[in-house]
Amino acid sequence: MNFSITSKSPETVKSYTVVGVFEGQKLTQAAKTINTASKGTLLQNLKARKFSGKAGESLELTNLQGTKSKTILAIGLGSNKCKVEFIQAIQNMFVRVRATGETEITLYLPELKARGVSRAWMIRQTASIGTSVGYKYQLRTAVLDTKSSSSSAAKISVSVEGSQSTNDRDYLAQGNAIGRGMNLAKDLGNLPANVCTPTFLAETTAKLGKLNKFSVKCLSEADMKKLGMGALLSVSQGSKEAAKLIHASYSGGKKKDAPIVLVGKGITFDTGGISLKSSGDMDEMKYDMCGAASVIGTLLAISEMKLPINVVGLIAAAENMPSSTATRPGDVVTTMSGKTIEILNTDAEGRLVLCDALTYAEKLRPAAAIDVATLTGACVVSLGKVASGLFSNNDELADEITQAGTVSWDRVWRMPIWADYTKLLNSNFADLANIGGRAAGSITAACFLAEFATSYPWAHLDIAGTAWISGKEKGSTGRPVPLLCEFLLNRASSK
Repeated sequence: MNFSITSKSPETVKSYTVVGVFEGQKLTQAAKTINTASKGTLLQNLKARKFSGKAGESLELTNLQGTKSKTILAIGLGSNKCKVEFIQAIQNMFVRVRATGETEITLYLPELKARGVSRAWMIRQTASIGTSVGYKYQLRTAVLDTKSSSSSAAKISVSVEGSQSTNDRDYLAQGNAIGRGMNLAKDLGNLPANVCTPTFLAETTAKLGKLNKFSVKCLSEADMKKLGMGALLSVSQGSKEAAKLIHASYSGGKKKDAPIVLVGKGITFDTGGISLKSSGDMDEMKYDMCGAASVIGTLLAISEMKLPINVVGLIAAAENMPSSTATRPGDVVTTMSGKTIEILNTDAEGRLVLCDALTYAEKLRPAAAIDVATLTGACVVSLGKVASGLFSNNDELADEITQAGTVSWDRVWRMPIWADYTKLLNSNFADLANIGGRAAGSITAACFLAEFATSYPWAHLDIAGTAWISGKEKGSTGRPVPLLCEFLLNRASSK
């Protein structure tokens, strides 16, 4: 979508025009202007159609007298007390507009009184939601095509009540970039595993780096073997697809500034290995690389926003397959850190690729590291499809991430990593076992990772429940790109 700011009065606009109405048929300033120009016809129609103004309601009116637009769309904004109602209204509006096939739209946003809502937030949300809602999956290998194939609405002009800000265009551009990052993450997640391999992820990230001017290098299995990454390599050894450790460096800050490191789990297909999964819904295991996809999507967004911050993306990519060369339950491997792991279940492979990536991250002396992974079904049982699980060894970092999730409405819920749980990973034959039993599965997985992130502030996001949806609407959600972008925007502004 091509977003722009306009100062045109709504009755003078010829394009498809959208105005808001609060509960109780309370008109926004733009709706009042339309109502005055139409000699009260707008309000008369709202009353006749019993349009209350609840969040998500919509009513299309054509050929209102006194206006130049052929069609006026009234959108219910709710009570003006809850930002969730605004998000719902904007989502429903873009879905409605997309269905019309309109190619030029003018949208009038009101000033909101809801807690936690700022002008910047409202404009960013509008652009990111619009871009994301416009997404349409197409099987293609050129996921970084600059031509928009995902939306019928090419031009969106936005007007915001109140004093115009010189930063409004920047807020629109930021929101659009976040939406594009989400869409790239969706594309990568939705691609089938015979297309989206570890090599494909590496090639896509390299192409993105060239387009957006950040550096990318890729470690081969030989490179990882030299570094002693026995855990990561144990996952890929049953597959003909070679593992990759992708190291992308975005340098928007000062050279001396320590980077934020984002670590993505990139299991491009997870059969479970020798600990084979059941066949039901196994096709969805192509989504086991959504952590990696979200890191790549975030790199796209922050590079388009040109954030003044240093960020490193580490993608631990592998395919987990059963074969005569696959890792067996009971095998013991040595990690890059020197710690040994008894692999009791080869379907607990995500933590094996991540632990070596977290040790690798230590070399970068990060200001903080966040790993993102579709790690455990236990997290889905705990939190469902609403919130991602948050685990951290640093309260300040955890608070930052929680706040960023609340603002972006890409929410998280913090869970413990107490030593009581770590004891469940004890092994008679190695420093750690890779599973801790059925109880507290998402927590013991996080405790396992915490053992490899002891020298820097670290957080783990378990997105197993939020990275994709199943059923008729099956597809990647693009989460947690909004959360990560909000977190990085805040870190950049704090500097």
